[in-house]
Amino acid sequence: MTNSRFRAFGALVLCLILGALPMAAQKKKDQMQKPLAGPRAAALRVSWLYVSADLDSQKVGRVQIGREMVVAEKSGPWLRVYANTDIEEEHSSDAPIFDTAETPPPISGWMQAKGVVIENTPDGDEILMGAGADQEALASDPRGPVNAARTAHLLYRRLVEMFPNSPLDAEAAWRAADILWQIQKADAASRPSAKEQAPYLREQVDEDPLKHVIRDYPHTRQADLAAYELIDNKLCGDWQGQEKCPEKESELYDKYAAEHPDGPRTAQALYQTVYRQAVLTNMYADDKNDKKSDAAHNHARELAAKLKDKFPQSDYTARAAMLVFKLDQGIPVYGIEKE
Repeated sequence: MTNSRFRAFGALVLCLILGALPMAAQKKKDQMQKPLAGPRAAALRVSWLYVSADLDSQKVGRVQIGREMVVAEKSGPWLRVYANTDIEEEHSSDAPIFDTAETPPPISGWMQAKGVVIENTPDGDEILMGAGADQEALASDPRGPVNAARTAHLLYRRLVEMFPNSPLDAEAAWRAADILWQIQKADAASRPSAKEQAPYLREQVDEDPLKHVIRDYPHTRQADLAAYELIDNKLCGDWQGQEKCPEKESELYDKYAAEHPDGPRTAQALYQTVYRQAVLTNMYADDKNDKKSDAAHNHARELAAKLKDKFPQSDYTARAAMLVFKLDQGIPVYGIEKE
C-alpha cells in the first residue's frame, strides 16, 4: 500500500543515521525498502519518548498508538527509536494544492519496549490485527475514543507494511482502505454539494486506497468488497425525480453483480438493481410510458427470482420479494400512492 508519508519518514531517518539517502527499489504493494536504521515497529499504547533510557529523564515527545517507528537500538527494556509523532496521517490528495509546509521530522528518543510490536515479534501480524479490530470496536461505541477509527486505520496499515507476507495482509489492507473511505464519505455527505445530482459536482472520495486493494489482492473477497464500495462515487447525490439517475445506477449495480457473481456484495448489488427497476416502474408509469414501465417491472421480477435462486437465505432476497409484491399490488415504491 502506497505510503508517501512513510517515504519521507524513512528518508529522514537515513539522513540522520547515514547522512545519505540510497535509491529505493520498487517493491510489492508500493512499499519502500526497509530503512537500514533498524526494523519497523508500532506501539499499542500511547508512549513517551525520553532523552535517555530513564523515566526521570526529560521527555521529548509522545508516540500515539499505531504510529510508524524505526528501532535504532535496544538496551534492556528500552528502545531508541525514530518515531513519527504527527497527530494525523493524511493522504497526499488531501493536502492543499499550494501547501509548501515540509513534513515534520521524526523524533529520536528512548521509550519503554513494552507494548511495542516489531517486525520480528512472534505473531506480530496477528497482534496488530487484533489491536486494529479492538480500535474498530471502540469506534462503534459512543463512549469510545474520538480517534479510534483512525487509530484502527493506522494499525492495519502497519500490519501490511511490517508483515508483507502475512496471510492477514489482504484483510488488513481492505479494512484500512474501508475506514478511510467511510470517514471521507461521511465528510462529503455533510457538505452542501452532497445533494448535487451529477457525481462530478460532489466532492469525490479518494479511490486510491481501494484501488490498491483490487490491484494487490486480485480475485479475493477483499477486492470484491473494494470494487463495490467504489460505486459510491458514481451515484447521483439526489435523483431530483429524473429517470436517468436510477437508470445509470441500475446499470452500475447490474454490471457489478455480473462481474462478481459470487462475491460478498453480489446479493446487495442485485437488490439495489431491483430497487431501481422498481423505482423506474413508477417513474415510467407517471410519464405514461407503459411499455418501459412494464419492462422495468418484469426486470425487477426476474432479478428477484435470481436472488431467490442464488441467495435464498439473504435479507436482500426477502427485501427484493417485498418490492416485487408491492409492484404487483400497484403500490408505488417511489412517489406518492394515488387512490
